[in-house]
Amino acid sequence: MKQPRLGFFAGCIFFAVSLFAGGAEAAEPEGYQLYEATAATVNGEVIFLSDLDREACLKACGAFPGDEAVGVSLSEARDGMIADILVRQQEEKLGLGTVDNAVLQETAARAMDITGACPTPCAREISDGQVRDYAARKLLVREFLRNRVSVFVDVNEEEVEREIERRASRTGKSPGEIPKDAVRKELLDEKAAREIRNWFDRATSKSRILMSPLEERWTGKSTP
Repeated sequence: MKQPRLGFFAGCIFFAVSLFAGGAEAAEPEGYQLYEATAATVNGEVIFLSDLDREACLKACGAFPGDEAVGVSLSEARDGMIADILVRQQEEKLGLGTVDNAVLQETAARAMDITGACPTPCAREISDGQVRDYAARKLLVREFLRNRVSVFVDVNEEEVEREIERRASRTGKSPGEIPKDAVRKELLDEKAAREIRNWFDRATSKSRILMSPLEERWTGKSTP
C-alpha cells in the first residue's frame, strides 16, 4: 500500500498501562508497568507488535474464508492493519460499521475452523474471540470497499470493444473469439482496484500515521 507523508518514531515506544486495582505487580511503582512496544499509530489509534504477530499468523493460515494462506512480513502485516483501520475510522465518521449478524456468525465460525486446523504453531496462541474480531474486521472492510468505494465503477461498451480489438491485435485472434463478458469483468476489476488504491492514497494523505522501526522477528512467515 502506498503511504505518503508517513512519520516515524525514533525507536520502539513503550506504553505504560495503568493496572486495575489489585492487578499491579509489587515490582512496578505507582501501579504502572511497561506493557508492550508499539508498531504504529493511526490517527491516535495504536497498533501493538503483538497485533502484527497475530495478523501475520492469521494470514499465514488463510483464516478469513476465501483468502489464500500467504506468508507476510511484519511490515506487510502492519500495512494491512493500517489500511483496515483507515476504513473503520471512515465508517465510524459515516455512522456505518455493522454487518449482518448471521453472515458474521457463519464467517467467524468458518474462520475459527480454518485457524483451528492451521498447522502453524502460532495459531494455537490465538483465541476464538480474536479470530472472530479478525473476521468481523475483514467483513466490514470488504463491505465498505465494495459498497462505498468501487460501487460507482463502470465500464461502457466502447471500452470493452476497444480492449477486445487491442487483445485481438496482440494475439492474432479474431475479435469474435474473445469473450466479451470476461473482458468486461476484467476491466471492472482493474477499475475497482484502481479506485480502491486511490481511496487509500487520499485517506492516508489526510491521516496522521506514525510507525516505529520493526525487527523481523516473526518466525512463522512461511505459508504452511
